[in-house]
Amino acid sequence: MYTYKIEQAIKAAALLHQDQLRKGSVPLPYITHLMAVMLILRDYTADEDTLVAALLHDTLEDTDYTEAELRTDFGPTVLSYVSTLTEPKFEQERKLPWIETKKGYAKQLRTGPIEAVLVAAADKAHNFRTIVDEYLEDHDRFRKDFGPHLELRIEAYQTIANAINNRLSDGIVHEFNHTFTEYKNFIFDVQDTLNNRR
Repeated sequence: MYTYKIEQAIKAAALLHQDQLRKGSVPLPYITHLMAVMLILRDYTADEDTLVAALLHDTLEDTDYTEAELRTDFGPTVLSYVSTLTEPKFEQERKLPWIETKKGYAKQLRTGPIEAVLVAAADKAHNFRTIVDEYLEDHDRFRKDFGPHLELRIEAYQTIANAINNRLSDGIVHEFNHTFTEYKNFIFDVQDTLNNRR
């Protein structure tokens, strides 16, 4: 599945995220995550706009790219998917705590387009897989990079997992659930490490 629109999305994602890096011992360019999410999704859909949204799913949240620009460049359908995948950061001009942004994101998944839920499942599956791979033997570095509130992480991502499982019943949801289970087991291991030090 390779089209002109997907090529344009790759270029846009690379440029918009060009100064951003993934967390880890080797700071990889952020585009590696976006390409991975799109490649995961290719196993479950051939819908062009869904694959484009996979590449652009963090643009509204993490770059200066505007909704108007996204609509002009890639159309209203891609905009609706990416808007659903953009965490709400503020409510009535109040900056939301991290846990509330995750719960707001889960709420958007419960009512947004099903294609956006597919992207969310691929996005989170890739994040979970890379976090476990990167930090499996280095719990201290995980806490340094992601913070000490382990219980909140489980609570937040369980809310998102519930939303994904309520909307999807086959295909990518199985891959998502497998990686989420690995992520939870990793968090429990980090908690055990902390408890053994007390």
